[in-house]
Amino acid sequence: MAEKDLKALFHHTLKDIYFAESAILKALPQMAQAAKSEELRGAFGVHVKETEAQIKRLDKVFATLGEKPQGIECKAITGIIAEGQEVMQEFAGGEALDAGLIAAAQAIEHYEITRYGTLLAWANQLDLQEAADLIKETLIEEENTDAILSELAEDMVNPKAA
Repeated sequence: MAEKDLKALFHHTLKDIYFAESAILKALPQMAQAAKSEELRGAFGVHVKETEAQIKRLDKVFATLGEKPQGIECKAITGIIAEGQEVMQEFAGGEALDAGLIAAAQAIEHYEITRYGTLLAWANQLDLQEAADLIKETLIEEENTDAILSELAEDMVNPKAA
């Protein structure tokens, strides 16, 4: 029987976020292409590069644990991405499209923030300092991306959609 301790849960959740980041990396270019605003397309483009770096960071976390990077299906992120695609289809060409894209992107960011926050707490509890440092770097990036998306929404996209 597999261990069912915090270390096993940490490994399981690490595989979950690895799958999630890979799925996000595939979805972001579609979101960027759908965006009407140049600023939003640019923000999505920057986040593609960040997500690539975050996956490399996760590779390093797996290496610190002596494991090969691998993902397990994350039904939550699959559902969030599907909802975003639904918004892209339903609001294509409409004034509210970018607002919907930001809402979908922030749902993704909030999921990532909760996962990385939890992984950071567990890495600290398990005294996995190198993993904790890598995870914290990604958590800060995710929080910054969320703030950028909020600013875009409040300052430009939502007023235009209204």
